[in-house]
Amino acid sequence: MVDIQNKRLSLIGVPTDVGAGHRGSSMGPEALRVAGITQSLEKLGLDVRDCGNIQGPANPWQSPVNGYRHLEQVVAWNRLAHDAIYAQLQEGRLPVMLGGDHCLGVGSISAVARYCREQQKRLRVLWLDAHTDFNTAELSPTGNIHGMPVACLFGHGPEALVNMSGTSPALNADMIRQIGIRSVDAGEKHFIHEAGIEVFDMRHIDETGMRQTMQEALYGLDQDTHLHVSFDVDFLDPDIAPGVGTTVRGGPNYREAQLCMEMIADTGMMASLDIVELNPALDVRNLTAEIALDMVESLFGQSTLVRRNVK
Repeated sequence: MVDIQNKRLSLIGVPTDVGAGHRGSSMGPEALRVAGITQSLEKLGLDVRDCGNIQGPANPWQSPVNGYRHLEQVVAWNRLAHDAIYAQLQEGRLPVMLGGDHCLGVGSISAVARYCREQQKRLRVLWLDAHTDFNTAELSPTGNIHGMPVACLFGHGPEALVNMSGTSPALNADMIRQIGIRSVDAGEKHFIHEAGIEVFDMRHIDETGMRQTMQEALYGLDQDTHLHVSFDVDFLDPDIAPGVGTTVRGGPNYREAQLCMEMIADTGMMASLDIVELNPALDVRNLTAEIALDMVESLFGQSTLVRRNVK
């Protein structure tokens, strides 16, 4: 097991909501900083570098063109995110992307996929989300690209996004597990089944429990695996985390979500992280940022465990 306490972290703010249907997630990075993400992680003994915010194009807030809203701006932001994250990986640091909406998953995971190919490491992505984000221009009812990043990573989408990792597709079904899913558009359901992605939806969690779900999602990891966590804050039930643009009832409660994060931390293998879709404009006194930070602390080893861990 890798000792996560020896990890060197780089916080990368990517303040945009160009891929979303609501304004406000561009303020997510600052909300996490206000909640004390740097100080909290340093208290866990981690070496934390705040790289500040990437600067990119403004949100034009326009209607879709050919099935995509703000495609030019989405591509620009994702290229910037890709380059910043890839640079930190090359330095041997663990990049933490502070989003921003989930369209940024294309740039983030493309950078990780590129790095893993070069290092000849296996990639496992845990996609913690209420949504599968497997829409395309033809399937999406809105044209919002934050509903399309997984499809793009699987080779379905605009060439500039599909090829961002240097090869297409950037991911295949063996590389990703989706957890907490409970809202899937009608056309998306058939498409995601065709792709063969392993989806641990909320019914699975209800029937088997979070512990069994995470054991299945984490099965097969080894020391040659790069574990990437893409944490959409709407993964959490809106009763505890209201500050997101697309709330969906029936998500994991506080303890279920914390157990999920603690079990990821127990592997010691997380090597990159996205935190996305936090929308302070829809929050109450920064509550959601504070809850999200609780979850991030658990990802980096803060544990409720008081009994002795017997192997």
